[in-house]
Amino acid sequence: MSESTPFRAAAAGRPVAISIRNVSQRFGDAGSPNEVVAVDDMSLDVRRGEFVCLLGPSGCGKSTLLNIVGGLFPATDGVVMVGDKPVKGPLPRDISFVFQESTLFPWYTIRENFDVAFKFQNVAKSEWASRTKQALEAVNMGAFIDHYPNQLSVGMRQRVNLARGIALGTDIILMDEPFAALDEQTRMVLGEDLSELLAKTGKTIVFVTHSLAEAVFLSDRIFVMTARPGRIKSIIEVDEPHPRSPDFMLTPKFSELRNQAYALLRDEVRQAIALAREAEAAHA
Repeated sequence: MSESTPFRAAAAGRPVAISIRNVSQRFGDAGSPNEVVAVDDMSLDVRRGEFVCLLGPSGCGKSTLLNIVGGLFPATDGVVMVGDKPVKGPLPRDISFVFQESTLFPWYTIRENFDVAFKFQNVAKSEWASRTKQALEAVNMGAFIDHYPNQLSVGMRQRVNLARGIALGTDIILMDEPFAALDEQTRMVLGEDLSELLAKTGKTIVFVTHSLAEAVFLSDRIFVMTARPGRIKSIIEVDEPHPRSPDFMLTPKFSELRNQAYALLRDEVRQAIALAREAEAAHA
């Protein structure tokens, strides 16, 4: 079901994990020709244990919003709360990231990469081995604990990145197009793993994607964004329990939701293309 309003309060009994209020992000000098408004007056809540996707055309501010939530840089306007904490910088005890590109150190083994992350987060050393083992086994990578990243395929490295996000023990995981560089079959398999993870752990996940099918398969709610400046155009609810089977993709319900998302995005993608052409012409 789609909501026409840009904000929906958390359902009764489901605490809010992330609260975004009137957040805007501008780059460049205010009022000058080089000013870019990436995100414009966005407000939304993410409930604890919810999987939400930010879906929109290129350049609409999806990754910008994710980085603001993660404390990587401050918003120009507005406020973000994680639980009862205002986000004023990174919160490594509350939030972990999984990026599109592998962030594993190539000169360390997988085990050593986990150790570095634990050390940064001040996790007790007595917990390192058990956390690493459990997280890698959750994504079927336990046998590769002493391999180096360059000994693994791109898909395997992303499994390890996901496992590291799990191992850090944060309640919130922010994922910025983590499967974008993978082939379609691997994306589907990792999507199943992610749905299984959500069912087992109750993590709160905010996921940036360009893929309509990925958004529908994974999400509890899809926040469809406009072309720049990024705003919430509509919210699509996906009322399907986790873990989700690939059979869900064969259902009329899945097709209907995907078509709904495409209908909402079609004009926004055209607008984003037009904006890109205008920018190219201005710099020609």
